[in-house]
This record gives sequence, structure tokens and C-alpha cells, in this order.
Amino acid sequence: METNMQPVRKPRLEWLDALRGFTMIMVVANHVCQQGFMLDAKVSSSMSFLVLFRMPLFFFVSGFLAYKMSIKWDLPTLLKMTGKKMRVQLIPTIVFFLFAAAVLGTGPYLDTVTTRFISPTKGGYWFTLALLYMFIIYYVFAYLESKLKWKSCVPILLFFIASLFVYETCFLPKQFWWAFGRKGLHNDTWLHVTSLIQVMQYMPFFLYGNIVHRYWQQSKQLMDSKWFFPLIVVIVAFCTLDVLKWHTLRMQWTNLPMTLAKFILLTIVFMYFRHYHQYFTKMTWIGRSLQYIGRRTLDIYLIHFLFLPNLPFIGTFFATNRHNFIVDTTLSVLIGMVIIGFCIITSNILRVSPLFKKYLFGRT
Repeated sequence: METNMQPVRKPRLEWLDALRGFTMIMVVANHVCQQGFMLDAKVSSSMSFLVLFRMPLFFFVSGFLAYKMSIKWDLPTLLKMTGKKMRVQLIPTIVFFLFAAAVLGTGPYLDTVTTRFISPTKGGYWFTLALLYMFIIYYVFAYLESKLKWKSCVPILLFFIASLFVYETCFLPKQFWWAFGRKGLHNDTWLHVTSLIQVMQYMPFFLYGNIVHRYWQQSKQLMDSKWFFPLIVVIVAFCTLDVLKWHTLRMQWTNLPMTLAKFILLTIVFMYFRHYHQYFTKMTWIGRSLQYIGRRTLDIYLIHFLFLPNLPFIGTFFATNRHNFIVDTTLSVLIGMVIIGFCIITSNILRVSPLFKKYLFGRT
């Protein structure tokens, strides 16, 4: 007898795996630039632009993959999926968080662990923790949604709108002090200690990806229409220029230009990989490479902090000389690719042990 936990497997979208690999490269390259070169985002001609969509795109893809139409939600399914996701996300995060504190810490170990734990970024390991929160929240939503007698897009749209409201409160510390704190005490709030603040900042992109997958046929029709792509390119050009250069359209209440830039830029990247999907199959070297990285995103994210370089003189050079987007991006990506290579080698070594493979990287 088939169980609810054995959904029919669909063929993998190869270009989507390649997109995950591309996003992982962007994340590592950004960390090389930020933590390795010690280059401020406002100074870097590369990071100030890429930061607009790299993490939103990661959460968008996660939300896209979270939707599985074949799953029949009941309480045992909810508990089993939640337990599995906690094992896959939580155990590796704790292990690598503690190991990174030992390797990268400069002071007493317990002091390093405490300092990293109470910070909202958790020494870089906030991502897997925030993603775990998002999956649990979504699983509960999907379970409750399945109990409705009528099927409609209204519940997920209301959830998305609510997440947008919560997202916007992050940019209004005076009005919503519980999000960012008051009088410089924001790092002491429980939302930062638990890294729930990142859930507030990125949940809309997770749900956006989920909605696109839920209504995939309609989404494809919209993306394939003649007017959609030119329209969003024009809009994002003005929004990005305002965020990076003009600073004239910024609204305190909606923070509209930056928000639109994030959503549209990730949509453009998504559309690019889908449109040129024939170049991202396993029949091409770039497709095979990106797909391999895309299937190892958890491994790479957990390990890459251990290999980030310490090259502050490069950041000083870019800060004191006229910087160039191509040079800035190329250097960060090249070093990032070397780091990814070392991460994959390290992952393959650890995967020799079935125990490590299961509990460090969530594979059976």
C-alpha cells in the first residue's frame, strides 16, 4: 500500500538545479568579497548590486521546491516531514557552527561560541536556521490549508501579503521597535538572537517561489508573453538606479524601489535559466558543473566559511582606486570557485562515512 510520504517523483528540472548552483556561486563570491576582501557593500561595485537578488533568489528556489502537489497533508505527514527537515537542517548547522567557532575564533572558545550564538548572523550560519523556520511555517500552513473544504488561491495569497507586511516592518524601526529594537539595542532582541529577523526579511521570496510553482502553467504563460519581460526590465532599471545611485524614490513606509528590485531581479535570473534551459542540461559542461554544485548547496554553504581567504589589501585597493564591476565580480567569482572546489572535495571525503553522509549532509 502506498503511503502519503511516497509522492510520485517527477523528472528533475535540470535548469533549476543549474540555477541553484549559480546562486550558490553568487553567495560564496559575495562572502569572498565581504569577509575575505573586507570590502563594504557600498564601496564594492559588484556586491552592492548582486546583494539585491542573491539571497532572495536562494529562498525563492527553496520555496519553489517546497511545493509538492502529490503530498496529502495529514498530521503524521506533517510531523514526519518536520522531523526530517529538522534533522537535515539543524544537526549539520550545529556541528559546523561549533567547529567553525573553534577553527576561526580568536579568543576563548566559549566566548566565541556565545558571541556568535547571540548575533543574528550566527557566524554565517543563519541561513540554514532561517530556512528551517520557513519550511516548518510552510508545512504548518500547508497542513491547515489542506483542511479547508474549498480549494482556492486565496489562502496562499493572504499568507504572501501578510509576509510582505512583516517584511516591511524591518525597515521601520521607529514604528515597529520589536523588529529592530530601539536606541541601538536591536541586537539584544529575541528576534535577532533566534535569527527570526531573517525569516521576516526573506519569507516573501520563499512564498513567491511557492506561488510560482503552484501555478506553474499560468506562470509560464505570463513569462512567455511578449510584454512581460520588457516591462519588468524597464521597471527594474529605474528601481535599481534609485537604490544604488539616485535615492529619490525611496519611501519610508513601503521601501518600494528596493523591494521591487529584489523581486524583479530574481525573476529575470529565473527566466534566463528557463529560457536557455538547453544550455544547462547534463549534455553541456556548464550544465553538468552548475547542476553538481546545485545538488551540493548544503554541503558548500556549511563548509565554505572555513576556507574564506583573508585578503583585506584587495578591499583596500578597490576602495582607494576606481573599481570596475567586471574586475570586482570576476576576482570574487574566481576565488569563490576555488573555495567551492575545496568544499566539494571536503564533502566527498566526509561522505565516505554513511554516518556523516546522513547526519552532516542529510543524505541516506
